[in-house]
Amino acid sequence: MAMDKQQTQEFIAKRVARELQHGELVNLGIGLPTLVANYVPEDRNVTFQSENGMVGVGPAPDESNHDAHIANAGGMPVTILTGGAFFDSATSFGLIRGGHVATTVLGALQVAQNGDIANYMIPGKMVPGMGGAMDLTSGAKRVIVAMEHTNKGNPKLLKECTLPLTAVKAVKLIVTEMGVIEVNEKGFELIEINPEYTVEEVQAATDAPLHISPNLVDMVV
Repeated sequence: MAMDKQQTQEFIAKRVARELQHGELVNLGIGLPTLVANYVPEDRNVTFQSENGMVGVGPAPDESNHDAHIANAGGMPVTILTGGAFFDSATSFGLIRGGHVATTVLGALQVAQNGDIANYMIPGKMVPGMGGAMDLTSGAKRVIVAMEHTNKGNPKLLKECTLPLTAVKAVKLIVTEMGVIEVNEKGFELIEINPEYTVEEVQAATDAPLHISPNLVDMVV
């Protein structure tokens, strides 16, 4: 059964949340990646950072704990957990540039088979700016891309990016509604597949060659 956009984003976020490890400091990019905070397994204590100056970011608020003054880097309301902290941008980017962020989860416009990522501008359209993405892709120990597999049917996983690059050879893992793809010396390697799709369908939606893991398993969220 086909998922609508909200269901697709939640599906991707749930799978990404399973990648986060106990004790990690994790940065979530704006948009879809922010949903990941809602689905962290209960047995894992993960600390979320927002580059506008917070650690200890919690799940999205409901009406009972909504505070418009507490917002993430994308301007969306968030909660702050017990023990959380607020600080200035210099300290926030000191954490990022100092290599203290274990994992960053980012959206992307395009990802190339060598791990290049383009995620901040489309020429000719309004440019909101690259935000902290350039720092995060070079400062975080692991870069995970969480995105829909295509843009209105057009592949986003490419042989080479055609949009301005945010970073070179930075992406290690990609999670889409179709599957989980590792970026390694082979290029794109499909390691998990959503059982709603066939390998042929995933390849048809991918511009670059897709190497199929000999240990390919069904995607579980």
